[in-house]
Amino acid sequence: MKLRKWQSECISEAYKHYSSGAQHFLTLATPAAGKTIFATKLARELVDKSLIDIVVCFSPTAIVASDFTRSLSVEFNARFDGKLGAMGLSRTYQSMQFLDNSFLQLLNEYRVFVIFDEIHHCAGSSIENSNSWGEQIILKIQERAQYTLALTGTPWRSDKTPIVLANYCKNNKVICDYSYGLSEAINDSVCRVPHITALDNDDINVLHKSERKTFTSFSELIKHQLISYRAIVEDHEIIRELIQRADRRLNEIRVINTDAGGLIVASSIEHAIEIKRILKNTIGEDSTIVTYREEFPNETIQRYRENTTKWLISIGMVSEGTNIPRLQVCIHLTNIVTELHFRQILGRILRVTNSPTQIGYLFMVAHPDLIEFANRVSEDVPQESSIVRFDKLNSTFKKEVKENTKPIMSPHKNDESLQLNMGRDFKNKENSLSPLVKSPLSESYEMMLGIVGKFRDEVIALNLCEQ
Repeated sequence: MKLRKWQSECISEAYKHYSSGAQHFLTLATPAAGKTIFATKLARELVDKSLIDIVVCFSPTAIVASDFTRSLSVEFNARFDGKLGAMGLSRTYQSMQFLDNSFLQLLNEYRVFVIFDEIHHCAGSSIENSNSWGEQIILKIQERAQYTLALTGTPWRSDKTPIVLANYCKNNKVICDYSYGLSEAINDSVCRVPHITALDNDDINVLHKSERKTFTSFSELIKHQLISYRAIVEDHEIIRELIQRADRRLNEIRVINTDAGGLIVASSIEHAIEIKRILKNTIGEDSTIVTYREEFPNETIQRYRENTTKWLISIGMVSEGTNIPRLQVCIHLTNIVTELHFRQILGRILRVTNSPTQIGYLFMVAHPDLIEFANRVSEDVPQESSIVRFDKLNSTFKKEVKENTKPIMSPHKNDESLQLNMGRDFKNKENSLSPLVKSPLSESYEMMLGIVGKFRDEVIALNLCEQ
């Protein structure tokens, strides 16, 4: 396999780093850039130069661990199951707490190269501020490994705690030994250009204890905390609207890329089941659900990888690290609103394939934090690339929460007598989705959100502020 330019460069840098006496190497590579292949080839390089004897890999999920097992096994033509005669092993971070003395003996007696994928999951500069996974690394691995390699596409933690094995500069940013960002990946045709569509509503009426309140955006509604964001993403009409728009885009892509797939990230299992029902009723399509409660979720994901089913619905199973290249459209319906999670979800649709059309589309509700994250993504992307598109809902719908009714999750904190009405009177045009072409951004939109670059046709300004 021919390596990408960044992979070859990073291998050379890592080898120089280790040769100089350093033990640890941290690589930042944007999601979908090919970190698994890079790590595998670096391990090969170190073995060929007789610098290590055994390769051990830890990652956040069993699916990713399985991908590493497969990649390493093919590269070395050897087993990586951890049993007698194996070249190494690939396990989840969760399994580290069950490592016994035999593993410690392995680290003590052999030159072991340890790979930590998505290292941001592991926190701690010391035992005092570590989480359970970071603690295991500090106690059992840090001082015993011959070399360590840490991989991440998002080098920060939502809880602001330090990442294990990482060094920080004065502004509390992680010092990476090698960085390969989204801009470089797009320029090198390693990652797809992301197109992000945010849907809003400018006619929201809330009746609460006989008092009527009107809001002109989801941002304003969320700010007043009458309705939770979880209730918004679990609203049937919002789900239906996002499905319709995303499915039209996916169908457009599948004319060219016949196996292109779509991912919907849900908030809970109950939410995923409801999305599956709404999707079936709305577009007449069956879908695949994958959850952590399944006995064999890896098999479910593998079947989806290999077939042409359109839609996959997930609760945290494919938001990070999982390689399903045919995913090209995503609907963000999880109630988790962090930049780390947003970037990881976006990364699922940015992996380049050999298909003719290479654009990834993300659809989401216009939550103010998600808008901010999307704007930051736009800063990471070459100016000539189309990035963020904001759109309005084009349907009329109502949502009522009455006494003795139980939605998936209560949309408010205490009062069960709250009514929410989002009235729409927008024209439902068949061509509301722009074609797969680029156009300059309108001046009014640029002034409103301060985003530069080229955008697709028919951009509709989002009511985040007065026009």
